[in-house]
Amino acid sequence: MPLPDTMFCAQQIHIPPELPDILKQFTKAAIRTQPADVLQWSAGYFSALSRGDPLPVKDRLELPVVTQKTDTGLTQGLLKVLHKQCNHLRFIELVDLEQKWRTLCLPMEKLHALLVLDPCEDKVEWLKFLALGCSMLGGSLESAMKNICEILSTEPEGGPARIPFTTFSYLYRYLAGLDADILEADTESYLSDLQKKVECRQDMIGLSDFFVAKRKM
Repeated sequence: MPLPDTMFCAQQIHIPPELPDILKQFTKAAIRTQPADVLQWSAGYFSALSRGDPLPVKDRLELPVVTQKTDTGLTQGLLKVLHKQCNHLRFIELVDLEQKWRTLCLPMEKLHALLVLDPCEDKVEWLKFLALGCSMLGGSLESAMKNICEILSTEPEGGPARIPFTTFSYLYRYLAGLDADILEADTESYLSDLQKKVECRQDMIGLSDFFVAKRKM
């Protein structure tokens, strides 16, 4: 239906004072995040903004990951976005996870492929799902743990990315337990050796620690 041919003068048009800043922040967020479907992502962005929820926005623009074997659409930056939205929860309902996944324009078949690795009915433990997502980014347990540390660490980007050893060991055991080729005895031996290296630093582990300690096979 065509718009009525009505003339307006500048005095008749009221522009909310906050609108320019909202549009500026939205534009910057879209450029950083580079959503595959701008309309779908925009709907999720403004919905989260209206509720005061964490926005589906990357911290920075990501360059293509040349080491990723297959293009799953998932990146560390997108997992960071999901973590900002879900880290206050121990468990997240699958319906909510699916909605956040769609907002980031990620393929639903990739979400289902992750959930098949550790089937659940209506909700999933968030940290375990994050670990599964990190395992999809690389091809090894070590690369998955590297991504986990970089996402969970509260230290400045580019630093040692330390996280509590209890969290590291919990997620390491979880991912190792899903790999039939990794013996439980090897996992426990590796974590025991690793803990000795970090207990003098209040049990905080960083990237340099677990890459130096080679997993026994």
